[in-house]
Amino acid sequence: MLALVSLVLIVALLSIAIGPVTIPPADVLRALGGLAGLPAGEIAPQHEAVILSIRLPRTVLGLLVGAGLAVAGAAMQGLFRNPLADPSLIGVSAGAALAAVSVIVLGASGLAGVTAFLGPFSLPIAAFAGGLVTTLLVYRLASSEGRTSVTTLLLAGIAINALCGAGTGLLTYLADDQQLRTLTFWSMGSLGGATWPAVGSAALMIALPLLALPLLARTLNALLLGEAEAGHLGIAVQQMQRIIVALAALAVGAAVAVSGIIGFVGLVVPHLLRLALGPDHGFLLPGSALLGGALLLLADLLARTLVTPAELPIGILTALLGGPFFLALLLRWRRTAL
Repeated sequence: MLALVSLVLIVALLSIAIGPVTIPPADVLRALGGLAGLPAGEIAPQHEAVILSIRLPRTVLGLLVGAGLAVAGAAMQGLFRNPLADPSLIGVSAGAALAAVSVIVLGASGLAGVTAFLGPFSLPIAAFAGGLVTTLLVYRLASSEGRTSVTTLLLAGIAINALCGAGTGLLTYLADDQQLRTLTFWSMGSLGGATWPAVGSAALMIALPLLALPLLARTLNALLLGEAEAGHLGIAVQQMQRIIVALAALAVGAAVAVSGIIGFVGLVVPHLLRLALGPDHGFLLPGSALLGGALLLLADLLARTLVTPAELPIGILTALLGGPFFLALLLRWRRTAL
């Protein structure tokens, strides 16, 4: 855990320092110290503006989104009792994306009343609702008599992804030029729109799952034994399942709303930590938050620097990492099942 904290601090410092304008790490520390009210030395005004207005909100947003996706993935893997559950694979991200795209495209017409009432929170709330509905639907389809079928889970996720993808495609077809430009880059994942208001709205929605899910670590540990066994241990299984599903959907929905679809973080991070730390969710959940934030910041750093001055969508990089990892995990699971 100490190594993970150190990794987050190092990657965050590199994320703020490296970019089209390279800033010495000492200037970064001075700017952050001045922001915290500590005595700070002289720093170039240009560097201070880049740090505080552009890179610091992007870094904080990357940490929040990566932590939220990884913790949601770890919680869903524990809930479904298999390492293949991931918000992007079983349709949760697609459902959240469909709801968010609906607000973007129809926010000024069919959903004008809703967006006027919810204000700046309309996008994250809509994404949360879409992610929650798809999570409940997939869980209902994959569970029978206290057991969760991995095959049904993946097949239901494929169907949900297809349906939500069709809905998103239809809304994209109906979008005007400005909305289309927003949707095209947003659908592949990006932190390019990071601002302090976006960080604030994401923090309000993601902080609750990040704080609450580790408190349910013992419940998730009990659910690994099976629903019947967890019930015998005194766990209110149905109630706890609903709470875990709602918290995971809240984290994924808020992440999708501010950064678009970023896949495989919730799959890769918990599995790597499970190999290193074991299955105890008391360590797995906070560890996933730390490693997820560091991994997404590293992907964002590569996205900003590999093709400078252009910027790659983060979703492409995480898919290049997560796709082969998922195939290897699937083959390993197949050999175990045989």
